[in-house]
Amino acid sequence: MNAFVIDAFEFCRTNSKRDGVTPVAEMERLSKDCADDSGLIRWTAEGSTSKQGYPQMRLSVAGTVQLACQRCLTPFAYEMNSSTLLMLGESDADADEIEELIDDESIDVIVGTRSMNLMDLIEDEALLALPQSPRHEVCPDTALLDKLKSEKASPFAGLKDLKK
Repeated sequence: MNAFVIDAFEFCRTNSKRDGVTPVAEMERLSKDCADDSGLIRWTAEGSTSKQGYPQMRLSVAGTVQLACQRCLTPFAYEMNSSTLLMLGESDADADEIEELIDDESIDVIVGTRSMNLMDLIEDEALLALPQSPRHEVCPDTALLDKLKSEKASPFAGLKDLKK
């Protein structure tokens, strides 16, 4: 995955915006959680300043990834569409203070840097958009698989022939 390094504080101060499309195959951590590395992730990052004067960034990701169903283990297409608001602190202590002041569970507070890899944040957002336990709404017909399981010969069936 190509690094896209930004000064996070300058990005927010200047109300900058970046967007793009990145193949799942270029997102190493995301592709490990997928059934295969096909698909594209459309993303947007928008910087701004909060009403309280803190730098903030809105990250949005959307796209379709292939996940393995936890029930039937077959792959299925999962449509992700997620957006989050990040406020930036200059240190861990600053981030903790901001989090306490805003007291809003819908906003994540992170430590920003002057050399932040934007693509790492995008991949983090895509990973957080995945379901904890991916499943089909309704699993495909497993009748053939069930039939094969039921037709499986007993390992003891051959022993009765030895008795003769």
